[in-house]
Amino acid sequence: MIIKKFQGKTEEEALAVAKKELGNSVVLMNVKQVKKKGLFSILKPQLIEVTVALEEETADQTANLRSAVAAVSEIAQSQVNKEKTEPKKSEQVVKPAAEPAAEPKKENEKSEESGIEEKLNTLQSMLEKQIGQKEEVQESEKNANIEFFKLLYNMMMENELHEKYANQLIDDLDRTMKPNMPIDFMLSNVYQKMVLKFGKACTITPAEKGPKIVYFIGPTGVGKTTTIAKLASKLSVEQKKKIALLTADTYRIAAAEQLRTYASILEVPFRVIYTAPEIQAAIADFKEYDFILVDTAGHSHHNTELHESMKAMIDVLDASVEKEVYLVVSATTKYRDLISIADSYKAITDYNLIFTKLDETTSLGNLLNLKLYTGAAMSYVTCGQNVPDDIADFNAQETVKLLLGGGRL
Repeated sequence: MIIKKFQGKTEEEALAVAKKELGNSVVLMNVKQVKKKGLFSILKPQLIEVTVALEEETADQTANLRSAVAAVSEIAQSQVNKEKTEPKKSEQVVKPAAEPAAEPKKENEKSEESGIEEKLNTLQSMLEKQIGQKEEVQESEKNANIEFFKLLYNMMMENELHEKYANQLIDDLDRTMKPNMPIDFMLSNVYQKMVLKFGKACTITPAEKGPKIVYFIGPTGVGKTTTIAKLASKLSVEQKKKIALLTADTYRIAAAEQLRTYASILEVPFRVIYTAPEIQAAIADFKEYDFILVDTAGHSHHNTELHESMKAMIDVLDASVEKEVYLVVSATTKYRDLISIADSYKAITDYNLIFTKLDETTSLGNLLNLKLYTGAAMSYVTCGQNVPDDIADFNAQETVKLLLGGGRL
């Protein structure tokens, strides 16, 4: 299947351009306005972009079969004409006495020639009838498949899955699709592909020896401190692990006090960290603990000075200390900004992904967008402010069901 985009001043104009290039068989899949860009964008005319699909030619075998039938007819007819024009050996010697027997022989030849032509015509009619029936079935199947692809594509667009990844999924499905495949099989196929693209969730695990140091990084306003409190509660109360809470966020007093309050409720140690060496001292003090959770300063991902400070906090640990890093981002953030955030923190360290605020959006496409863009493992999702209830391990199956229109959280 070919999927392309065309632009015009109106939908009709854009569609006309598409048909001119791809033919009248194109199927309209999506229509949207193109956002104006640049300083003089207000002076530019509004453009409409259409996304169309075209089923690649599948009638090659039919065309070859028609050619073969035509070739057989032509050869057979040529042979008949040759026999008509060339005299038989028996006719090359004039024998008056044989003339009465010649007439029945000619009649037999005419009858034989007529029989060959009749058989060829019957064969061609039968083949063309079968070809026609096959083409009708193929056309019906093709239309059903195109409608399914169109519905699937629109569903992914509504969930704000990036068109690059949506097209990849449809192309994969188109290549693996078999003739007469039911719709539910195709849906199951794309469901499995999306689940595999998400992969298995990677959550916090204990260290083989000593405490596991777990860093939480991310921009401001994504609910990072609340997420740490939820995980701390699960580890401490539900799993009965010994944990300590550290904060390196000395820029926001409210954030440090919030984490201190949670530490007091859970009755676990809490400490404010100002420099990288202080983290080493904390590890030595809490060496008998299972986990040390470290909150970092939430700031703009464009702030290079704070990035360098955070990198020093993470890199200060030597190889003997096990650590994990989690990038916390909001599901409500625009994909373009998510890319910028992911790139800036990737320069600091590798990380796993935590998505917050799933309850504040109706579109979950960004989860798969960022997963495919970064290649980082999915870890946790949060769906509210309640501690510790509104957090869960990432579930690929449930997320894909939502992406395919299977309800809301």
